[in-house]
Order: sequence, then structure tokens, then C-alpha cells
Amino acid sequence: MAKCSLCNKSVSFGLKVSHSNRKTSRTWKPNIRKVKANVGGTNKTINVCTRCLRSNKVTRAV
Repeated sequence: MAKCSLCNKSVSFGLKVSHSNRKTSRTWKPNIRKVKANVGGTNKTINVCTRCLRSNKVTRAV
């Protein structure tokens, strides 16, 4: 499932609009990575979006 474990960012839905203003549905998927992180003193593999990785909300396991 494309969902961040920290910020709960997931797939969002909207409309693709053509030049002639015809509308079809589309999705935007978050950039999710599997990361080994230190959660509560134990090392776990969690799904994290790249924005949370970049802002250091995750402490990676060594």
C-alpha cells in the first residue's frame, strides 16, 4: 500500500483535463521508500515518503 508510516501521505485523486476540456480521472502517487529505521529502540522496516526522509523525521538503523 502506498502510504507513509509517519505522515500518512497516500494516493490522491483528481481529474485530468484535456485541451478540449474533457475530464478523466487520474491519481497522484507519493514517492514511498522502504527504509530500515530505529523505531522505539528496535530496528524495523517501514514505508516512508521522501519528504519525511529529507526532513530527518526518521532515524535510520545502522
